[in-house]
Formats: sequence, C-alpha cells, structure tokens
Amino acid sequence: MNRLQITPIFGDDDTITHFIGIELFTEVDIDLGPLPGALTKESKKIIHSVPDNSFFRPLLSGHGHICREFCALFQLSDEVLCQKILSRLAPRDIASIGSVCKRLYELSKNEVLWKMVCQCAWGSETTRVLETVSGKKRVGWGRLARELTTLEAAAWRKLTVGGAVEPSRCNFSACAVGNRVVLFGGEGVNMQPMNDTFVLDLNASKPEWRHIKVSSPPPGRWGHTLSCLNGSWLVVFGGCGRQGLLNDVFVLDLDAKHPTWREVSGLTPPLPRSWHSSCTLDGTKLVVSGGCADSGVLLSDTFLLDFTIEKPVWREIPVRWKPPSRLGHTITVYDGRKILMFGGLAKSGPLRLRSSDVFTMDLSEEEPQWRCITGSGMPGAGNPAGIAPPPRLDHVAVSLPGGRILIFGGSVAGLHSASQLYQLDPTEEKPTWRILNVPGRPPRFAWGHSTCVVGGSRAIVLGAQTGEEWMLSELHELSLASPVI
Repeated sequence: MNRLQITPIFGDDDTITHFIGIELFTEVDIDLGPLPGALTKESKKIIHSVPDNSFFRPLLSGHGHICREFCALFQLSDEVLCQKILSRLAPRDIASIGSVCKRLYELSKNEVLWKMVCQCAWGSETTRVLETVSGKKRVGWGRLARELTTLEAAAWRKLTVGGAVEPSRCNFSACAVGNRVVLFGGEGVNMQPMNDTFVLDLNASKPEWRHIKVSSPPPGRWGHTLSCLNGSWLVVFGGCGRQGLLNDVFVLDLDAKHPTWREVSGLTPPLPRSWHSSCTLDGTKLVVSGGCADSGVLLSDTFLLDFTIEKPVWREIPVRWKPPSRLGHTITVYDGRKILMFGGLAKSGPLRLRSSDVFTMDLSEEEPQWRCITGSGMPGAGNPAGIAPPPRLDHVAVSLPGGRILIFGGSVAGLHSASQLYQLDPTEEKPTWRILNVPGRPPRFAWGHSTCVVGGSRAIVLGAQTGEEWMLSELHELSLASPVI
C-alpha cells in the first residue's frame, strides 16, 4: 500500500514557499477469509510520529477500530490545487502524480492545468509561440508537453512548395515570423549581393514563395543574420555588401500595411563582420557574437542591442575570459536569459579548426561570464557523457522547451551524416550528449543560415543544394510534436 504525504516548507516570514511530496509504502497483512463483512483480524499498523501541524491526521473509519490517515491536502479545492501547487511542478511530475489517486488522475487530465504547467516550466513567451503555432487544430497541452519532453513524435518529412525565389542565390538568411518563413538577401551570380525579401506562409492551403514589395530596402548583402523581434519585426545585421563588410542594423515590421525597412543607428556599433551568430532575448534584444572581420580576422566579442529604448545603444558584454574567436557558430537562448555557444570554425593556435566546444553565459547575472561546458584546454573544461557531435560549422541549433538544445547539419568533416540529431541539456548537473534517431526522410544537407524554427516545434530546412544551385521549392521539416489532434 502507498500514500502521498505533502509537507509544507516555510520561509523566514512564516509563509509557505515550497511543498515536499513523499510517497510512503507500507506492508499490511489483510485477512482474505471466505466470509465478507467485518474483518476478524486487525491490520498491522505502522505508527508515524508527526507534528501537530502535519498535513496528516488520523480519522476513524466506519469499520470497528480500523484507523486510516486522511491528507488535508485534499481538503483544498481543485482551483487551489491546480493554481498554487500542481502548476509549479514539472511536466514529468504531473504525469507521475496522476497515479496517486482518482482525484489527482482527473486533475492531471485537465488542459487548463497543463497550460499553466507549460507556462511555468517553459516561460510565457515559449507558451505563446506554441499556442499560435498553427491556424489548424493542434494537440492538447498535456500531449504537447509529453511529446516535447520525450520527443516521441519527432519525425522528418519532405515538403514541396510553389512559387520561386528569383534570381537564384546562396548564402541568404532566413527566420520565422509566426508560421511564415522569411528569406532576405543572399549571394547571387558573380557574388552579386541581394537585398530582396520573400515570404512563405506555411498556414496556406498551398504554400508558395511570394516576393514582398517593401520600401527603402537595406543595401544588398550575404553572410548576414536575420532575426525576429516583437512578434513581427525583422532585424538584419551585418554581412558582406558591395563595398565590403557591414555593421548596420535595419528593421522591418512585416505586419505593417506598407512594410518599410528603416535603419536603426545604434551608437557604438560592433566592428563590421560576416558569418557571425545572433539570437534574440526576451523578444526585444538582439545579441551578436563573433564572426569574421576585415582581412579575415576572427572575432570573439559579444554585443547586445536593446530595442526597448527610444534610441538603442550597442553594449559590449564585458567578460574576464572569452571563448576562442570563431565564425559559423551558433548562439541559442535557453532557460530564460541564458545563451549557449556551439561549434564554428575556431582559432586554435595558428590554425583554424572546426569545433564541437560548448560554452554558456547567463545574461541575467550582474556580471555575465562565459563558462566552458566542453573544450580541451579551456578554463573549467569538462567532458560530458555520451557521444558528442563531430566538430562542425554553419550548423543548426534548436532550443527546446525546458532548456535542451538540438544540434544537426552544417559542414562536417569526414563521412558523418549531417542530418544526425544530437541533444544536450545544459541545465543538468553533468550535461550529457544524446543521439536521437528520428524516422522519416531527412535532408542530405542542413545549413544554419537556411534553417529556421517555426512555432517552437518545427525546424524548416530550406532547399536542397546541388553544387552551387539551391532548390528552394523543396523543403524538409523536422516536426517535434504531432501537428493536429
């Protein structure tokens, strides 16, 4: 027999700050004689010494002197249980607690509770993105939490879309705005820098590429980054243009009636660069890391541009120690305001080598510092368990709800499959690489600059590269959750 004991933990001001749940197992001798009715032998009991303010207290049953314990936790209403206690548990714990009793089982099936659990575990921004993932019906929150936790529904599939991106190009940049994939710029014939914008609406019954007419486009470029801010803003930074490397910033509101690119003249900008990495923080800040400067010099700096102020100002994040300078790496946001750097072509003494090193930084700290998770010869370096991805650059990094990171694709030396997926949870005490075997038809190539994450649960790989030609009518989708009910 088992029972669940919930014990409150009080803070310094005598308010309850946590609950500890302990499942207790006891052995009981029960007389299963042939005659039903009153028991002829009293059950053995294990007496537990508990304080007077315990959640548990003995009550007499209606059968003789049998004493059973009643949990005062269940005197709370369903609303209080869900909002004040269960909503603070991790998705795995909610699935487990449903096996305790019938009432908790019924509560564990409640969609409102599961949404609160997801918001608490993953953050409101991630939950909002998942909620608007599709105009179609989607799976319930409970099933979504299970599938994104276990990745049991992850699968590759090949898509064919209409329209065309012309002229043909490579080295463009893509990102997702809601369920739309946006492509900007790129390198055309004879290294011609492009400055046009194309949109692919994945919610359409027949998705097709459309050229968007915009006013005041930025100078043409390739090797730049394209990011999404505030739900519908596109932000372009850096790259290589007709006159050389760039460090300018342009913003476009894709949902505006007349979309217009405008330049943001942030003070004290970073050095001009290409093949850097960028990500967005809180949906309002742009983070830029590394890249290649003039004369092929690799960079190791990290800058932040805050769009919440009227006149944004670039701010370099001062650190005591920096990872080796590099290009073609990724920086990915996880667990709120933390970023993870992986891979790239990194400086190693007089050489430049593909890397599989992992570094993290917590931008919520007053003095953020880089920490080395893996890497030979680095301060605090360790070697996570599991099989690490082969060193690579221009790969794909996907941030999963709960802090895990998926790595695949890129330029990998040797005969390794670029479509093999690797998972790392940097929030673990000892991070461990795990290989994921996903069914379906994976792409032969997957590049970071041509892959974007849609709705937090789908990675869209644009095109199939054959030599120098990109086939943008052919897409591959890595779906991490079931698309419909």
